[in-house]
Amino acid sequence: MDPTRLKAKENSNPIPPYKFTPSPSFTSHNQLRHHFYLSSPLSVSQRNEERMKNRSSRKISATWIPIFCIPAFLLGMLITSRMWVAPESNGQLISTRRQEQELQIVSEDCATKKKPGQEKDVMDEIYKTHESIQSLDKQMASIQMELAAARSSQEMGTSSGAGGNSQLSKDSPTRKKAFIVIGINTAFSSRKRRDSVRETWMPQGEKLLQLEREKGIVIRFMIGHSATSNSILDRAIDSEDAQHNDFLRLEHVEGYHELSAKTKIFFTTALANWDADFYVKVDDDVHVNLGMLATTLARHRSKPRVYIGCMKSGPVLAQKNVKYHEPEYWKFGEEGNKYFRHATGQIYALSRDLATYISINQPILHKYANEDVSLGSWFIGLEVEHIDDRNMCCGTPPDCEWKAQAGNVCIASFDWSCSGICKSVEKIKHVHEKCGEGDAAVWSSLF
Repeated sequence: MDPTRLKAKENSNPIPPYKFTPSPSFTSHNQLRHHFYLSSPLSVSQRNEERMKNRSSRKISATWIPIFCIPAFLLGMLITSRMWVAPESNGQLISTRRQEQELQIVSEDCATKKKPGQEKDVMDEIYKTHESIQSLDKQMASIQMELAAARSSQEMGTSSGAGGNSQLSKDSPTRKKAFIVIGINTAFSSRKRRDSVRETWMPQGEKLLQLEREKGIVIRFMIGHSATSNSILDRAIDSEDAQHNDFLRLEHVEGYHELSAKTKIFFTTALANWDADFYVKVDDDVHVNLGMLATTLARHRSKPRVYIGCMKSGPVLAQKNVKYHEPEYWKFGEEGNKYFRHATGQIYALSRDLATYISINQPILHKYANEDVSLGSWFIGLEVEHIDDRNMCCGTPPDCEWKAQAGNVCIASFDWSCSGICKSVEKIKHVHEKCGEGDAAVWSSLF
């Protein structure tokens, strides 16, 4: 349509403008607003709808403001942090990632190039380290025990009695190092038994000294003295010792019912003269294979407190006038009870720490009627490992003979019925022939 015509049409139908002229009678604002609403060309309902729309639009816009502001704020923070990262940090991040990748490559390369014997070498090193730690623990325990022994002897300050604690402090600088000290329990009347032992499993003369030098095995017959000073019995032992030089004299009055006291004094005296790993007590009517004994004890060398023997638990005999009667039977509970576990008295071995314990505490260690029971009672309440080795109590032939033929050589052999080899003077040679490991065994054994 032509603009000129459109304009003419608009002019031909003009809409009269609304003019509001307040009259003087409208003196208040409310009257003026009322007049405006009444005079407006829009209806009241239309004006209310328009008013509600305006309010709704204002509420919606107010609600959306924080919704738009929060993402914008976060976006700004992200952009700002990226823009303000220091160049050094970027370099460190790249360097760290590069090092991680290089370490991963090296570890994968090591895993692929592992040598076949590398795992074995690692296990060997672990085993050696473990052995070193055990050795250090044992040395520390030994030093502590020796210090306690020296302190005890100094406090007691006694050179009298059957002890030897004073000997320990006096002679400790000159103590000889040894692997095993074996004390063969004997009596004044047992000369033939001693000779039978010398002729079988115990070396004599230069061989005995060589065994001490090369293998660290010391063997002595242990015996005290008679009730009468310088009696004929004592002189006989002195003469025998001059001939064989294989006795350990104890400050002890000999007697069958004093075996518990003799045992305490033996360990105290042996400890004062030799610094050994093990101390062994054996009766003079028992056959022993020295090589097997040394090999067995060597397996327990790293343990600080071991008590090795044939463990048993016999009945407590309350009846009088019977062998092995226990006068203090009531201490072991009701009649018919058994003793606690302890090594049989024919042969047993103690580690250095236990021998030291006996030496320190020997004045207050209680003695029961039976020596093996007494020894076992001294270790109750201590951290002691009891090792039950049945090779230390084999029977005489054919028992030990069959075991030797099967390659299981016995450490010691005797007859349970006799608490030793029955008629040992005549029989021990036969046992040695059938059950002996051979004279060269102890020299060829590695321990």
